[in-house]
Amino acid sequence: MTHTPVNLGLSAFEGDWQLDRSVKNALGPDMHLTGIACFEARDDGLLLTERGTLRIDGQPKMEGEQRYIWRQQGQEIATFFADGRAFFQFSPTGQVAAAHWCSPDQYEVVMDFTRWPAWQAIWSVKGPRKDYEMTSLYRR
Repeated sequence: MTHTPVNLGLSAFEGDWQLDRSVKNALGPDMHLTGIACFEARDDGLLLTERGTLRIDGQPKMEGEQRYIWRQQGQEIATFFADGRAFFQFSPTGQVAAAHWCSPDQYEVVMDFTRWPAWQAIWSVKGPRKDYEMTSLYRR
């Protein structure tokens, strides 16, 4: 059954998710990653570890991993890079937008929870040497 959640707390994300990510790149080859996103409980929130196989046309497959920290802050979830630097905040309700400025690049995301427990994040990234849209679908 799918429905639009009223407001998801941090614990709703805990556990393993299938991750399917596509990158449409205006300045280079498109990419596709398949893997797992694991949200692991810690004292200060959740540790998100994304692991997967990256495929780029004409290149050998690559394995990759990235980590983030998610923390509940009131009704919002604050995300951080693994080294503790702030990334972005969002309210996990329906469809929401957020942004992150990383000079000279602008990162904008739309997160969609309307098909919970499946959800997605669509990033639009623009900068002097970046111009891509990255769509990540998370499913149990």
